[in-house]
Amino acid sequence: MTTGSVADRWRSTTTLRLANLLDLAEEARLRGDYRTGSNLAREGAALAAEAGDGAGRARALRSLATQLLRLGEHEAAVTACSDALALLETAGDELGMCETLTAQAMPYNDLGLHEEALEALGRAHQIAQRLNNRTLLYWVHNRTGVVHASMGRHAVSTEYFVRALTMVEGLDDDARFCILNNIADNAVYRVPELRADGDEAGAARVLKEALGYIEEALSLARAAAHPFQESLAVDNLGMLRALQGEYDAAIGLIEESRTIAVARGYRSLESAALQHLAQVRLMRGDCRAGIEGLTIALDRALTMGEKPLAMVIHRELSEAYERIGDYPAALRHYRRYHRLERAAHNDVAATRARMMMHTFELDNARLEADNARLEMELHRIRSLELEADKEVLERRAVDLSRRVHEDPLTGLANRRVVDVRLPELTTAATNAGRPLCLAIADVDLFKGVNDRFGHLLGDDVLRQIATVLRGGVHGEDLVARLGGEEFLLAFQGADLTEAYRRCERLRVGVAEYPWRLLHPGLAVTISIGVAEHDPELDHKALMARADKQLYQAKRGGRNRVEAG
Repeated sequence: MTTGSVADRWRSTTTLRLANLLDLAEEARLRGDYRTGSNLAREGAALAAEAGDGAGRARALRSLATQLLRLGEHEAAVTACSDALALLETAGDELGMCETLTAQAMPYNDLGLHEEALEALGRAHQIAQRLNNRTLLYWVHNRTGVVHASMGRHAVSTEYFVRALTMVEGLDDDARFCILNNIADNAVYRVPELRADGDEAGAARVLKEALGYIEEALSLARAAAHPFQESLAVDNLGMLRALQGEYDAAIGLIEESRTIAVARGYRSLESAALQHLAQVRLMRGDCRAGIEGLTIALDRALTMGEKPLAMVIHRELSEAYERIGDYPAALRHYRRYHRLERAAHNDVAATRARMMMHTFELDNARLEADNARLEMELHRIRSLELEADKEVLERRAVDLSRRVHEDPLTGLANRRVVDVRLPELTTAATNAGRPLCLAIADVDLFKGVNDRFGHLLGDDVLRQIATVLRGGVHGEDLVARLGGEEFLLAFQGADLTEAYRRCERLRVGVAEYPWRLLHPGLAVTISIGVAEHDPELDHKALMARADKQLYQAKRGGRNRVEAG
């Protein structure tokens, strides 16, 4: 037997093993056994990597991400998707990229990285439209609705869900369950909003439709013997029954959901059920029982490290204690809510930094591979004395380096440069005993600019702000675009007073720029947060402090500089 035939047989066997592992992982997912599914997907990814099968490894990583999401391992899910995207982009697989971006939006959303989630879905939407793929467009609209719902934009999420519902015909039961359950879950929040606005008729209509949708979703979950979906649907049905005033039925349903979650180890669903049981008791006027239930739910959320849920429960406890006239307890939970809110803001910043570092490492790996290929090609050209081809490749290498380190819209340094330069700057400042200040600037109400004047004009605004910022720094300083409408400036040798003065000049420069020349009625301002480097802390802490000051500038009314 020849060496070639042995290698062919090994590859064929590996391909079959990988396909079998991924089929088993999908079967585990469909029955709600996410721990088994994730282990099988992880084994498949390792097998594909050993075989050098990039496409197979990307499929396994996407499957892994889907399973990890249900297990609450959100950062690992984002990382798996990022690794898969790197492989798919290299292969030019747009279909796989769209599916992976849509999947990645969900763990981003659960981590509180809503901007990153919407950015991933925006890229997926462009690909889905280019491919004219109705299934992909369905999932993009569905998950865009989920992200807006998580941000409290329930009216906007309703529009996306309704659009997705029109696309679901012909898709599988899993897709149909997903949109029906999402619409019902959104209604749990939308109905009280409509009632608060005095739209009782609208609330009644939304509630009636949602009950029909969730009952169909529950039937689908039970027919598929899918306990995770069943637990979700039963919980949502219970909350909708409570909104009808059927409190005993609601409590029974939510207890049923919790029982399924406990038996299957669905930690997030168990926590949600405990919170919802307490909410129903508050809705029927049993404040003491509601407070007791919320306290139990809070203890569990804190034990499980579920900070966003704990924050919500603190707010609900504050309101409940206020209802019974226990104002000291209400104030105590109100303060704890805001303390957790600040901690959550810092956690999101830290998570964003970790995610960006992984992206930076992937980009570096791709750049090194591209550079290695270019070096090999240059060596071949030198050997053949093909000077014309050599010059072309050298220009490609220069262009590749520029594209890796430069933001294509503004021409500023990009986030990858920040992740390399900022640790260098803080280390150099510490060693030399020189001051270093970091500023983070964010365009105020930039979404309104895009909504009112369009994204093309929004891009022009970002380019002009980049020009203003570039003109306000010295040669040794760093100015970069972090992403979206957020910019970073590092002032070497400047103490906090000097950095504040320079940032104030930049703020005024943006506010006084003749924006009306771009479009009548256009006005743009920025908010800036400034922090001084502490030699005892690293660059991540410096960014977190600057981000905290930016948050204070926003809360203080925008178009201002805060330093501390």
